[in-house]
Amino acid sequence: MAINTKDFAEIRKVREENRAQEGERKLVVSFTNVTKEYKLYKTAKARFKGLFSKKVPFKVNRAVDNLSFEVRQGDALALLGHNGAGKSTILKMVTGVTFPTSGEIYVDGTISALLELSAGFDGESSGRDNIYFKCGLLGMEKEEIAALEQEIIDFADIGEYIDQPMRSYSSGMKARLGFAISVNVKPDILIVDEALSVGDKKFRKKCTAKVKEIMANKDVTLLFVTHASETAKAFCERAIVLEKGRKLFEGDIDEAIEFYEGTQ
Repeated sequence: MAINTKDFAEIRKVREENRAQEGERKLVVSFTNVTKEYKLYKTAKARFKGLFSKKVPFKVNRAVDNLSFEVRQGDALALLGHNGAGKSTILKMVTGVTFPTSGEIYVDGTISALLELSAGFDGESSGRDNIYFKCGLLGMEKEEIAALEQEIIDFADIGEYIDQPMRSYSSGMKARLGFAISVNVKPDILIVDEALSVGDKKFRKKCTAKVKEIMANKDVTLLFVTHASETAKAFCERAIVLEKGRKLFEGDIDEAIEFYEGTQ
């Protein structure tokens, strides 16, 4: 996305001021001693054999290591860390794409994840049918989806392709439809990858405006993944610094950035 950090910083300030006048907010995400391990086999053949036998040798990669944190309604939390820090694995567990090896995860609310936008579509079904499919996976009823259908279609702006099989779509068209679905389902929890880039300049501008609109709602919770300290500061008031799946620091965004930059 084309991010104007000044605009988002102003939204963040308003959100903080509104929340300061409120009492305790409900818990929407919590990780309690969460560990996620992956088995690494030498070959695909070995991986297949490993499904049926414990004797096949493998290495263990601990992507997330005994991680605990809490996020409350309206929080804006940044996950800071270099490649391999475990950020993507955390988001996959929040969204239910993968599950922890051990520990407990609690999530309360509709999640909209602006990452891997082209994933999860059925290539043989039309874009319109995939709207119902993906929204249904979010727990939405058919009537709710129908009420949002045209809004999603208009936002994606892919013309007559909306009624064509998705195998005929370009990767850009899939991403546009994926983004349109994610931002129009009125999420309680918004997950954003700062590196996300969708479509041409005009469409990216529309995407940024929509994310700003969502964030203007003080009750929407934000989980933000980035390598860029200034961008994290514009979006979030709190951050967790990660390294090799472990939490090194958690606290105020300014203190977290100072810590993070000290590790580089």
